[in-house]
Amino acid sequence: MTSASRDRDLRSQLETLTTEAFRPELADVDRLPTAEIARLMNAEDATVAGAVAEQVPAIAAAVDAVAERMARGGRLVYAGAGTAGRLGVLDASECPPTFNTDPARVVGLIAGGPDAMVTSVEGAEDSPELAEADLEALGLTPDDTVVGVSASGRTPYAVGAVTYARKHGALTVGLSCNRGSALAAAAEHGIEVVVGPEFLTGSTRLKAGTAQKLVLNMLSTITMIRLGKTYGNLMVDVRASNEKLRARSRRIVAQVTGAGDDAVERALAATDGEVKHAILVLLAGVDGPTAARLLDEADGHLRAALAAAGS
Repeated sequence: MTSASRDRDLRSQLETLTTEAFRPELADVDRLPTAEIARLMNAEDATVAGAVAEQVPAIAAAVDAVAERMARGGRLVYAGAGTAGRLGVLDASECPPTFNTDPARVVGLIAGGPDAMVTSVEGAEDSPELAEADLEALGLTPDDTVVGVSASGRTPYAVGAVTYARKHGALTVGLSCNRGSALAAAAEHGIEVVVGPEFLTGSTRLKAGTAQKLVLNMLSTITMIRLGKTYGNLMVDVRASNEKLRARSRRIVAQVTGAGDDAVERALAATDGEVKHAILVLLAGVDGPTAARLLDEADGHLRAALAAAGS
């Protein structure tokens, strides 16, 4: 296929995508007052949550499947290009401090590698082979999950990642913002959040990016809830790596146990700053090693550990 015919083929594909559609009513937006442009953008953004809501059943089904595999030791891997890839890397990078996960358990892959986080890497998104190489380096297992993320749902890197992962027995999820996407078709779990044409034609860092961020928030957060990384809506597996998080750790232990500052400090000192362990020490009246054993036997679920301790 010649370069000209490839270009025509791509243009015809893009013309069918909702995310690429032109909004004639916004053709003179550059002539409007700044406040009016901001109001219009805000009104567009307000529609995103409703589009995500329509996909809640699909999101929930994907979460349950992901959590089942992660409970067996599997990994959650995001794969995307451009904005979609950056959002996956962002979500993955926030799991260790929020949920005390090993950085290798939730991984973000972006077409073109780390340099693509801050600059465009020419042609990287067009290469399914690059996705295959990135995943091959991880040594996928059937307990792993690969989530391909692409606003258009046609990005070769994302589709290639899901196709490769499925062939190797991993769970696959395809997150896109167009109905009937190749990405959703390639995955076991398709999530298609149709947010409609963008405020700026084809600028999918806008509504599509917001929708992807919301869904990735749900995938990782609810999966971690299912894995026992929270107690109610408290981050009891938080990694206290700075002063703010150390203060949050003390606050969480106090909220759950009702203990005073001195007791909270002693419990955290006895458990090397582990919030769940400190809560067990205070509520079950056990020492640090016993708290660690109870949590280990409960696969990290605090409620189950408390029940086993008779609290």
